Amino acid sequence: MTRGTLRIGVVMDPIESITPYKDSSLAMLLEAERRSAEIHYFRQKDLKLLSGRAGGHSQRLKVTDDDSAWFELGASKEIELGDLDVILMRKDPPFDMEYIYTTYILDRAREAGALIVNHPQALRDMNEKAYTAWFPECTPATLITRSMAEMKAFLIANDRIVVKPLDGMGGRSIFVVHKGDNNANVIFETLTDYGQRFAMAQVFIPEISAGDKRILLINGVAVPYALARIPPDGDNRGNLVMGAKGVGQELSDVDRSICEQVGPVLRDSGVLFAGIDIIGDYLTEVNVTSPTGIRELDQQFGLNIAGLLFDAIEQAVG
Repeated sequence: MTRGTLRIGVVMDPIESITPYKDSSLAMLLEAERRSAEIHYFRQKDLKLLSGRAGGHSQRLKVTDDDSAWFELGASKEIELGDLDVILMRKDPPFDMEYIYTTYILDRAREAGALIVNHPQALRDMNEKAYTAWFPECTPATLITRSMAEMKAFLIANDRIVVKPLDGMGGRSIFVVHKGDNNANVIFETLTDYGQRFAMAQVFIPEISAGDKRILLINGVAVPYALARIPPDGDNRGNLVMGAKGVGQELSDVDRSICEQVGPVLRDSGVLFAGIDIIGDYLTEVNVTSPTGIRELDQQFGLNIAGLLFDAIEQAVG
C-alpha cells in the first residue's frame, strides 16, 4: 500500500447478488478502484465486537465495470475496523434489530478512527418514512399510528390516501385507498397487525403520475438532477424494482428549496450521502441507509456522482 492510499471497507449484501449495471454500491466501489483504494468487503455476518473493539473478517475486493464478471474476492483476513479510513454502510433494508446491532459495531469503529458513511447514529435515528416528520412544512398531511380507527378517520377526512409500513422498501405493501373502499379496514388491519405495529398514512399526491423524484445529496448539497421514477400503467408505485421507468430531469425551484431545508440537517448529522424522495412539491421520504439512483443519473447526464461523494470523503478523512 502506497502512502496516501485510502483503506475502504464496505458492508453490503452479497456482491454476487447485485445487478451491476444499476447498482449504486458498485458505482462507489468502481470510483474507489479508480482512485487506487484498498477495498475491504464485509457482510454483516463478518463483523464482531471483542472486548469493545470492532473487528471483522475482511476479503480484499477488486471490481470492474463488467456485467458478467464485476468482482474478484481475495482470502479472508481478520482486521480491526478502526484501522480503515472509511467504511461504507451499504446494507439494504430490512431495517431490523440485526441492522441496529451492526450500527453499534460501526459506532465502535468510528470511535476508533474510521469515517462511517453514514454516521451510525443517523442510521438509527432517521427512518426513511418517519423522519419526514422533522420537516412538516415540506410534507403532505401524514399520520403515523397503530390505531385502525385513526387511519379510518384520516381516510374519511382526506378522501384518498396512501398507506404503507414504516420498515418497507422497494414499493412493498404500499396501498392507495379511496373513501368508501370496502377493502380499507382489512388493509389497515394488515399494516398495523390489528393495532400492534405502527404504520404510515399520507394524503395521496396525484402528481405521482409524473414520477416519484429521487434526489441525491452529497454532504448536504443536492445533485442538480432528479431521477423521476414514473409508475407503469395500472400501478401507483414509483419504484424501479416494481417496473417504474427512471427519467432524469432538472430540479425544480421547489425541489431546490426542499433540499436547502433538508440538506444542512443531514450534513450536520454526519450524513454524507442521502436520497430524498419528492412527489409533486412534497417531501415523502428521507433515505440514509443505502440510497440508489447513481448509475441512472450518471448515464443520462454524463455525471460522476460517486466521484463527488469520494471528493467529500477524502476531504472529511483529511
